[in-house]
Amino acid sequence: MSDRRILILAAHPDDEILGMGGTIARHADRGDAVRICCVTDGSSTQYADDTEILLQKQAEARKAAATLGVTDYVHLDLPDMRLDTLPHVEVNRVVERQVAEFQPDTVYCVQADVNLDHRTVFSSVAVATRPRPGQSVRRVLTYAPTSSTEWTPAPETWWVPNWFVDISATLERKLEAFRHYRSEWREWPHPRNDRALRVHAEHWGTVVGCPAAEPFVLVRGIALP
Repeated sequence: MSDRRILILAAHPDDEILGMGGTIARHADRGDAVRICCVTDGSSTQYADDTEILLQKQAEARKAAATLGVTDYVHLDLPDMRLDTLPHVEVNRVVERQVAEFQPDTVYCVQADVNLDHRTVFSSVAVATRPRPGQSVRRVLTYAPTSSTEWTPAPETWWVPNWFVDISATLERKLEAFRHYRSEWREWPHPRNDRALRVHAEHWGTVVGCPAAEPFVLVRGIALP
């Protein structure tokens, strides 16, 4: 059993699978303690007052996480697609609570891209993981959900990956995990389907010399002597 503690922050159900499902599986396989936290309810704006859709998305998220080997899934209830309307301190508070409770050494956060919820979560992660004395977090990285980061027009966001994870051995589990998200599945050539996710992983694999990879931006890394 590893002593690593990995916290993954998503704004919406499916962000984490699209952006780093293969990497999550790798962490789980080596025995790291992994928690996935979805900050919003995931459906209240698109499907107002539809409890059935809300419960469906939550169930899909837990099934997807379990496929990757993760049972610690936290689903919060901040308003989907409206995080930018909340006081910054309110979002900070829920993210800081996750960091304080779980005490991760590594935090992965959704990239601050065209989606304003993504930007808001990233801003709060930056606050919650600031390197003050006693901070448990030694590494902060962002991941890029397909159908969001690549659709962001320049120069609104900065996405130049500098950290890559070989997911050749876990790509099939990533695809299997995303199949649970029937509410988010779209036909090719939309980026949310098996074929597109495989192409995406193979592309980044060619960048770093392996069959399949996921890209990240290392925001901050603190090495112990």
